[in-house]
Amino acid sequence: MELRVLGCHGGESPRHRATSFLIDEKLAVDAGALTSRLELAAQGSLETVLVTHSHLDHVRDLATLVDNRCQMGLPPLTICATRATIENLQRHFFNDRLWPDFTRIPAASEPSIVYREIELETPFALGRHRVTAVPVSHTVDTCGYLIDDGTNALVISGDTGPTDRIFEVVNDTPHVRALLLEVSFPNTMQHLATASGHHTPETLAADLRKLHAAADVPTMLYHMKPPCQAEIERECSKLAGLNLHVLKLDDHFTF
Repeated sequence: MELRVLGCHGGESPRHRATSFLIDEKLAVDAGALTSRLELAAQGSLETVLVTHSHLDHVRDLATLVDNRCQMGLPPLTICATRATIENLQRHFFNDRLWPDFTRIPAASEPSIVYREIELETPFALGRHRVTAVPVSHTVDTCGYLIDDGTNALVISGDTGPTDRIFEVVNDTPHVRALLLEVSFPNTMQHLATASGHHTPETLAADLRKLHAAADVPTMLYHMKPPCQAEIERECSKLAGLNLHVLKLDDHFTF
């Protein structure tokens, strides 16, 4: 399984990009940087986008991605998400006001996107991957994903503050090779992290104690807010007994 980091930040600047991960060139998790970071040919190779939740920094490039693919005459892109997230996309995003409804473009019989509603905790097949959506704790309906090719598995948390179930899933999956976990704010902004449903290094460390082997499973950190990243990294560097790595743009891993 190959993982490419297209976007790994909780905000934007010329050196920061919102969340997007690419798995085996055909499967994306979230759409914060799909068109800003992928050439047209790579955009055309995508088959499915797993959406963790409907906040703009995780869905915005669906608009330009689908537009490009429509002009390229490609098969429809599958957007996989929970019912609540799909309803938000239909009502507030692809609604013929903010952006065209590409389920009817170029025609209802030839859509540029199709939605696939997924149930939490119910594994489903995507090509050679088996995917399970896991609930996490955020301000809107949000899930993380366990992505398993039968030999290697990744867990991506989605946006979350303190939560439980996703760590139980890691504990129950012996071939998890990495946990991608958000941490957005420094400890000095705990009030803001709590209000917005995100982690600080302090709450991150408390959650990682729920893992049976926190020192063995690499925890790859993402979603740091750009103005706060240096402070977050300093605080994370002081956390003992954890296997922490800060993700960077263009990181490429093979598991």
